[in-house]
Amino acid sequence: MIRMKRFNALFFIMGFLLILGFTTPRAHNRAQAPIEDFCTIRNTSFGSGEQLSFVIYYSIVGIYVNAGNATVVTSLERMNNRPVYHITGSGKSNSSYNWISKVDNRYETFMDTTTMQPVKFIRDVHEGNHKKYENVSFNRVTKTAVSNDGVYKVPPCIQDVVSSLYYARNIDFSRFKPGEKISFSMFLDNEVYSMYLRYMGKEEIKTKYGKFRAIKIKPLLLKGVFEGGEKMNVWVSDDANRIPLRVESPLSVGSVKVDMMGYKNLRHPLTSLRKVR
Repeated sequence: MIRMKRFNALFFIMGFLLILGFTTPRAHNRAQAPIEDFCTIRNTSFGSGEQLSFVIYYSIVGIYVNAGNATVVTSLERMNNRPVYHITGSGKSNSSYNWISKVDNRYETFMDTTTMQPVKFIRDVHEGNHKKYENVSFNRVTKTAVSNDGVYKVPPCIQDVVSSLYYARNIDFSRFKPGEKISFSMFLDNEVYSMYLRYMGKEEIKTKYGKFRAIKIKPLLLKGVFEGGEKMNVWVSDDANRIPLRVESPLSVGSVKVDMMGYKNLRHPLTSLRKVR
């Protein structure tokens, strides 16, 4: 059971909880940036046709091995007679790891192009013998989320695990000082979670793809599969695209690293790339 949880944690991150970690449900901190920051924003970072690919590495003795791959694709569609971004994140374990737990997961969000708020979220998880299908529709008028299991009250600015990443790519981090928090709410497994990201400033990083100028952020994690506290580090490109470049986090056993390894149809030139390896 521990081995299963440890391995599936890679794909919990890969499924684009890349910049997210759970805090106590419905707990708010007055010192955080106002949650209204996640109510409306203009998309300037991505467009239809963007594709990002990632490799997931797992380490238990300090040596990282390739455990799986993930791809995220964005398209422009219509839902409820409104234009939406349809964002699909899919991830699979490598065949050499299937004996531990074969993973084939798919996460989808449909985001209103004007408000950048999710309209629908789909999670289709296949991890060994475990399967889970979640289909959630968000109603902004009634402030509810309708899932497979019922109807749930949600805050006005609720996000799902995929939409929050793409919303966060449009945050103007120049408004924040290193160490400041940016809070928001997320709906998952029929629960509302209060989340935050801590902006850590800028630095240069080396990945297997190349050397980048990057923005560093930290999410708060609950202790469980992940170690508790602010131990996950996330780097996004310090340019107009704000694409995830690397995620590193300790797990309850071992550690995980996710690296961006390819991209297509970015909205802007990847000017943060200093040198291709």
